[in-house]
Amino acid sequence: MDHKDLKLVPIEEEAVVVLNNVFFDFDKASLKSESYAELDRVVGLLNERNSIMIEVGGHTDSIGPDNYNLGLSERRAQSVATYLKGKGVDSSRITIKYFGESQPIEDNSTRDGRRQNRRVEFKIIKK
Repeated sequence: MDHKDLKLVPIEEEAVVVLNNVFFDFDKASLKSESYAELDRVVGLLNERNSIMIEVGGHTDSIGPDNYNLGLSERRAQSVATYLKGKGVDSSRITIKYFGESQPIEDNSTRDGRRQNRRVEFKIIKK
């Protein structure tokens, strides 16, 4: 799967964008204020292109029980979706998926690998 940065993403269906600047406290699903700028860029994109529909995906590293990580990834994806909806994006344009630790992009045996695996991304479902 090809992951792209929001600033560089071509608007094409199935494009996946990792939201690199979305942050949560350890073991929490509430967004840290440092996340707002990145999420506001997503809102801007969705406002510019009002036909785009996205899927917000939550991921975790492999530390902790599988079921717990699945729930945490769901809560984090939901937090991002709730933020976008709160900024006026119609809820019919946003779906969420949560993957827990099932789709790592790096090795979970290193600190940096785990950091990269703990992510929220979005996929363009319809442009």
